[in-house]
Amino acid sequence: MSNLLSKGVSALLGGAKGSQTAAGGTPAYAAMSVKGPVESYAVTRRAVGPADVQIDIDYCGICHTDLHFVNNDYQNSVYPLVPGHEIVGRIAAVGREVTGFRPGDVVGVGCLVNSCRTCDPCRNHMEQFCQNGYTLTYNSPTDDPGGMTYGGYSKQIVVDQDYVLRIPAGLDPAGAAPLLCAGITTYSPLRYWNVGAGQTVGVVGLGGLGHMGIKFAKAMGAHVVMITTSAHKAEDAVRLGADEVLMSTDAAAMEASAGRFDFLLDTIPIGHDVDPLVGLLKYQSILCLVGAVEPLGSVNAGPMVFARRMIAGSLIGGLQETQEMLDFCGTHNITSDVEVIAIEDVNSAYERMLKSDVKYRFVIDLSTL
Repeated sequence: MSNLLSKGVSALLGGAKGSQTAAGGTPAYAAMSVKGPVESYAVTRRAVGPADVQIDIDYCGICHTDLHFVNNDYQNSVYPLVPGHEIVGRIAAVGREVTGFRPGDVVGVGCLVNSCRTCDPCRNHMEQFCQNGYTLTYNSPTDDPGGMTYGGYSKQIVVDQDYVLRIPAGLDPAGAAPLLCAGITTYSPLRYWNVGAGQTVGVVGLGGLGHMGIKFAKAMGAHVVMITTSAHKAEDAVRLGADEVLMSTDAAAMEASAGRFDFLLDTIPIGHDVDPLVGLLKYQSILCLVGAVEPLGSVNAGPMVFARRMIAGSLIGGLQETQEMLDFCGTHNITSDVEVIAIEDVNSAYERMLKSDVKYRFVIDLSTL
C-alpha cells in the first residue's frame, strides 16, 4: 500500500467500521500534529471480542506511507496518529469463536483490519479493492473507543481473526514484517500476470519495493533484469538475485533492449516518464505501476496501440493472496532486507528514509516498549 492515492483513501475512509483504539493504557508512539515528531503515547485497545485476536507486537516495519500520514500529505490524517501496518507478533489471547489461531502463534497484520465483506471484490478475496470502504490498520474510522484505528507502533493490537495472517515457521520475524506491505505489493502483480520460467522480467527501481520484486521474480523462475538510473546499485541488485542490470540512462543499452521484456514491475515512487519503459516491452506485454500514485504526465499511445502493450496498476493484495505470499516466502526462505531500530529512533529513520539511506526497510523492535 505504499504511497496510497490521496483521493482513493479519502473516498474509502467513510466506509466500513470495526478496528481499534483511543487514548488509554497500551504503550505506543504517535504523531500528535501535522509533521510533528512521533513520540511516546498510550492507546486503549478494545476488549477481545468473540472473533478477535489479541497480539503482542514484536516488530513493525516502517512504510513510506507512515510518513505520508504523519505529514498529512493525503489531507485526511486525524491526530493523535499511531502509524504502522507491517506488524508481526505473538498471539496473547483469542475470542471464544476464533478458529485456527491460539496463544503463542506467530502472526502478522497488514494494511487492512476490516472491509465490507459483501461487495464483489470482498467476496472474491480482493478486500484491497473493497467498494464500500475498507478499514485501514491506522487512521480509519472505527466504532472502538477514540473513533479511529491505531497501528503497529504499539505494544499490542486487537484484530478480527479474518484479518490476521499466519507467519510461516522459520522466517525471521523482523524480516517478515515488511512482507505485509512491500512484499504483497510486489508479489500480487507478479502472481496475477503469471510471471514465471521462460520470461524476462524487469524491475524498475531498487528500493523497499524493488528489492522484493527482484526476490519474488527470481523465485518464480523468471530471468530478472534490474532497471535503474544508479550504477552503484548494480552489485546489490545481483546479490539480491538479478541476472542483469540495465542502466536506463544508457540510451544505447535501452535501444538494444527494446521489445525484450515480458513484464515490467515499476516501483518508482514518484511521477516519471514511462514512455522509455513501454518501449522495452514485447507486444501484448504489461508495465505495472506499484510505486507512483500521482500523475505521470503525457504518455505516447502509439507504442501501446501498435503492439497491444498495456500500462496497469496494482495495490497490495487481499487476505487470501497475502497468506499465499507468506507461504511462498516460507517455502523459498524469502524475507526483506531490513535494518532493525528502537522505537525511539523512528524520527531519525524517517529522515534517513527520505534520503534512501536504508537497505532496504526499517523495522522497529518493540520488545523494549
